[in-house]
Amino acid sequence: MLFKKGTQLYAFEVIREAGQNVMYINYLGAPYVPDLAESGEIMARTIDTLMQSPNVSRVVFVQQRNYSYEAKQIKMLAEISQLYNHFVNQERVLSPEKLTLGNQSALAQRYEIMTYFLTLLRQDPIAAYVEVKRFLIEQRSVTEGMEGGARSDAMAFSRLLERIKLSMEDSTIIKEAREYLTEYKFQDRGIYSKFFRPDVIPNFTFTRLVSNLPEKAEIIKQYKISSEFDESIVTILKKKDEVKYIYHIMPPEFAIDEDKAMLLNMARNVLIEHRPKAEEFTDPDRTRQVFFNVAKGLVGDLAKNKNIKLKYDELNSLANILVRSTIGFGLIEILLQDKNLQDIVINAPIPLNPIFVRHAEFDECVTNIVPSQEDADSWAAKFRMLSGRPLDEANPVLDTSLDIGDISSRVAVIQEPLSPHGLAYAIRRHRESPWTLPLFIKNKMINSLTAGLMSFLTDGARTFLIAGTRSSGKTSLLGALMLEIMPKYRIICVEDTLELPVDSLRKLGYDVLRMKVRSALLKTTTEIAADEGIRTSLRLGDSSLIVGEIRSIEAKALYEAMRVGALANVVAGTIHGADPYGVFDRVVNDLEVPATSFKATDVIMVANPIKSPDGMHSYRRVIQLAEVRKHWNRDPGEERGFVDLLKYNVDKDEIEPTAELINGESEVIKSVAAGVKGWAGDWDAVWDNVLLRADIKQYMVDVADKTGKAWILEAKPNSLANAMFYEISDKVRDEIGLPTRNEVLNRWKKWFDNYVKEKSI
Repeated sequence: MLFKKGTQLYAFEVIREAGQNVMYINYLGAPYVPDLAESGEIMARTIDTLMQSPNVSRVVFVQQRNYSYEAKQIKMLAEISQLYNHFVNQERVLSPEKLTLGNQSALAQRYEIMTYFLTLLRQDPIAAYVEVKRFLIEQRSVTEGMEGGARSDAMAFSRLLERIKLSMEDSTIIKEAREYLTEYKFQDRGIYSKFFRPDVIPNFTFTRLVSNLPEKAEIIKQYKISSEFDESIVTILKKKDEVKYIYHIMPPEFAIDEDKAMLLNMARNVLIEHRPKAEEFTDPDRTRQVFFNVAKGLVGDLAKNKNIKLKYDELNSLANILVRSTIGFGLIEILLQDKNLQDIVINAPIPLNPIFVRHAEFDECVTNIVPSQEDADSWAAKFRMLSGRPLDEANPVLDTSLDIGDISSRVAVIQEPLSPHGLAYAIRRHRESPWTLPLFIKNKMINSLTAGLMSFLTDGARTFLIAGTRSSGKTSLLGALMLEIMPKYRIICVEDTLELPVDSLRKLGYDVLRMKVRSALLKTTTEIAADEGIRTSLRLGDSSLIVGEIRSIEAKALYEAMRVGALANVVAGTIHGADPYGVFDRVVNDLEVPATSFKATDVIMVANPIKSPDGMHSYRRVIQLAEVRKHWNRDPGEERGFVDLLKYNVDKDEIEPTAELINGESEVIKSVAAGVKGWAGDWDAVWDNVLLRADIKQYMVDVADKTGKAWILEAKPNSLANAMFYEISDKVRDEIGLPTRNEVLNRWKKWFDNYVKEKSI
C-alpha cells in the first residue's frame, strides 16, 4: 500500500511510473468512495493539487479500491486548473481595476459574481461555463439602457466575461460537453459520468480495469466464464467505425463490496510477507493449494475479527482471489479460463497499453485490462522460476509454458534490449483436451476424407511435416495425429516448450515419454540441445518420434531419425512454411539439411488461415497435403518431387482430392499398402480403407450434431473409437480375409451407438 497508516487524509504523492508522472491521493478513512463525476468537492480538491503538480498524467485515489483516472481525463482537469490560475493571476479577475473602470457601486456585485464563478469553476466547470454565458447575456441586457461612463464601464465588464467564455470554450471538457448541453440541467453532475470513468484497481492488485461499459458501443454478445470458485462476466462490444471488437471482462475481484475488499487488502499484506522460493515452484500445483488453504484460514479469521459474515463459497472465492493476486498471475488467469480465447498479447510499455486477445469468434479484440509495471516485473520473475531459464540482457527471450489446473498455455516473453520499451508477453492458450480429427471436421479445418487419409498414413508409419504460419493450428494438428497412433506403440515427444497434449494422452493409456530440450533462442542453459535430444530418443527403444517444432540445427537430427525410423514408426513434427517448396527451402537452405536427406519426408501438410473477403475474419484450414516423391535429384520443385494429394478449393471452402489420389497414383499410399497382406497391388482395397476411416470420423460428427452431445468429439471417445475400429477390423479380417468398408462400418456403428447410449444414461 502506498500510504501508511496515519497518513493525512487527502495527502498526495507524485511517483514516476513508465515514463509518466502519477499522482496518488490518500482517501483511506474518507467516509465516501472518491468519484470525480459525483463529487464537486473531490473535483475541486483534485484541481487544487494539479495546480501544485501540473505535469501529471494520471491520478489515483487510494482507498480499499484504487480509482485511476487516465491521461485524457486528467488533461481536462489540468486545463481547468490552468484556466483558474490564468483568471486569478494573469487576468486578475478579482482585482477592482479589472471589475470596474471606477463605478464603485457595481464593484461589490461584480466581485461576488467572480468569486462565485471561480468557486464553481473548480467544483463544476460545466456549470461555471453555463453561468458565465448567463452573466454575459444579463450584462449585455443591462448595458443597452446605459449611456456615457456607466455604459463604457459595463461594456468593459462584458468584455471580461466574453474573454472568460471564449477561454472556457477552448477547453477540452466544454468541447466534450457541448453535445449534451441542450438537455443539461444546471449543476446536474450526471454529465460528468460521460467523461470521468475511473479504472478500478483493488488495493490487493496492481492491474487497472475499466469497469464501466464504453459509451456508444453496441453489445454483441455476453457470456460467463466459470472456475471452481468464482465467475466472471464477458461482454463483447463494437463501436461504430472501429475495426476491433471490445472484450470487456468483469472479474470477481473487481465486483466485491467494500468489506470484502478490506479483508483482501489486509490478508494480502500478511501473505506477501512469505514469497515463494524458487524450489517451491518445482511443484506449482501443490504450492497453490498450500497458499489457498492459508489464505482461506486467514480471511476467515479476519472476517471474524471484523464481524463480517462470509458464506462458504464467498470464503473460497476470496481465498482464490488472494492466491491469484499474490503467487499467481492475476487477471491473466481469468483470461485463460475463457475457452474462446486463443492468444493473449501484452505489449510494451505495459502500463500504457491494454491487453489484446484473439477470440475464436471475434478475432482480434482490445480488452478493458491495463496491467501495471509491477505486474510485468512480477510475472517475469515467476516465469523465470517456473521455467528455470534465464531472462536478462544477455538472454532477452524466454519461451516457457504456464499450467494452471487443467489449463495450459505457451508463453513467450521478451525484454530489453530486444524490446526497447521493456517487458512484453505473448500467451497462446491450449485447449484443455486435445484436438481430435472429428473436432477439426466439425470446425471445417478439414473434411472427413482428409481425416481418413491422415489416419491411414499415421497408421502406416509415415513421416510427416505439418507446415503453416503462426496460429495456423500446426501443433493442434500434430496432437490430433498423436491420437491416431495405436496406444500399444510407444511415443517419444521432443519439445523446447511443452505444448503437445502428452498428459492427456497418458491419462488415456498411451505410452508417452516427454523430453524437454533447450530452446534454439537460448545461448546457454542446463537443458540439452534439441538435436541431442532427438538423437537420444533413438537410443530409447522402438518408438514413434514427435518433435514439437523444427526451428534450428535439430532438423539434421530429425532427418537422421526419419531415415532410421521411416519404415517402422511415425516420425512427425511442425515447421513454419507456406507450401511444400517453402518447407524444402527452409529445411535445405536455412537449416542446412542435405537435399537428398529431405527425401525422408513422406508427406507435407500445410495449414494456413483463410481470410474472409472483407478481411475482418480468418478461418483455419488445411489447404494442401502433398507427398514427397523420391525420384528427384536436385530440386523437387523443378523435378516434380511434390505431388498434391489434397488441395483446397477456395470457392467451396473445402479441401478436395486431386486426380493423382483418385486415380491411385500416390506412391506413399502404395508404399503403405505394399507392407499389408491383401492390399499390395489392390488400389480399390486400399482406397476402401481410407474411405472407411473417413466414414467413421464423419459418423462421429453427425451423431454429435444430431444428439447435441459435443463430448462425442473429444479425445477419449475418439481414442475408444479408434481402438474399436482396429478390433473390429481384425475380427472381420479373420472372418473374410479383408476388413471391407461396409462390414467394418456397420459393426462399428452398432458399437458406437451403444457406447453413446450407455454414456448418456
